[in-house]
Amino acid sequence: MIFKDYYKILELETNKVNIDEIKIAFREQAKKYHPDVNTEKEAEERFKDINEAYRILSNTTSKKKYDRVWYSHVGKKIDKQKDSEEREQRPDLWSLLFGINKINRKQEEKMNKKVIAKGDNVETEITLKIQEAFYGINKKISLRAVDGKMKSFSIQVPAGIRNGEKIRLIGQGKQGINGGKNGDLLIKINIENDKKYRLKGYDIYTDLILSPWEAVLGTRAKVNTIDGDTNIYIPNGISSGEKIRIQAKGYKDGKGGRGDLVAEIKIVVPKKPTEQEIELYKKLKEIDKSEPTT
Repeated sequence: MIFKDYYKILELETNKVNIDEIKIAFREQAKKYHPDVNTEKEAEERFKDINEAYRILSNTTSKKKYDRVWYSHVGKKIDKQKDSEEREQRPDLWSLLFGINKINRKQEEKMNKKVIAKGDNVETEITLKIQEAFYGINKKISLRAVDGKMKSFSIQVPAGIRNGEKIRLIGQGKQGINGGKNGDLLIKINIENDKKYRLKGYDIYTDLILSPWEAVLGTRAKVNTIDGDTNIYIPNGISSGEKIRIQAKGYKDGKGGRGDLVAEIKIVVPKKPTEQEIELYKKLKEIDKSEPTT
């Protein structure tokens, strides 16, 4: 059976990680290698490995079993390497007893080496419309680099990204020190509401405009959803501020489902009524015996 290093697949350096760290690593790798985003030949297989790694490591029981196998293949080698490094760093016995400054060649080479460090991450944010976030979009941004020059990046925003979620571009942060890896670029996504749609969790809110007679008599109304139109029944006697919930017509929930579309009723009177309409309203006023409801 071929051994797979699930921690390496999720780009985790050790098995000493909790479930939250595993989830974060899974989301970052899944976004990077999802077939809808990454069209490289190896991406599909890598995506399968990522899902397999998460399935095993996110379960406490299967993680314990896997860790025993992982230790025999990987962890034991890491421990040996640490022991070797610790022995090299221990003071020489002659140096302790007689004050002789004796440093072996490997220690001397290590001391002479420059410190290697990963570059700092760079964080920025972009604002998307609800429709852009719902369907996904390729977005271009420009940032000013350390040398003062502008650098452009092309970002593939996956469909259904959450408000406040971050996209990671590996190696696009600040340059590493003495050959160390570059930092990453983290782009925070802000989803803005507009005049038509308002996002609340997985639900999308919109206004449904009705005339007074439609509210009194009831009607069938067309509602514009984010991915098409739908007709709904409006019961008679509905009031402004009431809400009608249309299931599975909201925002994507990341699990293959969707939230709801919530239509908030707004009853609007004519701004410039005709003389005939004014006469009808006067007659209605004379015959209306109903009491206002709260």
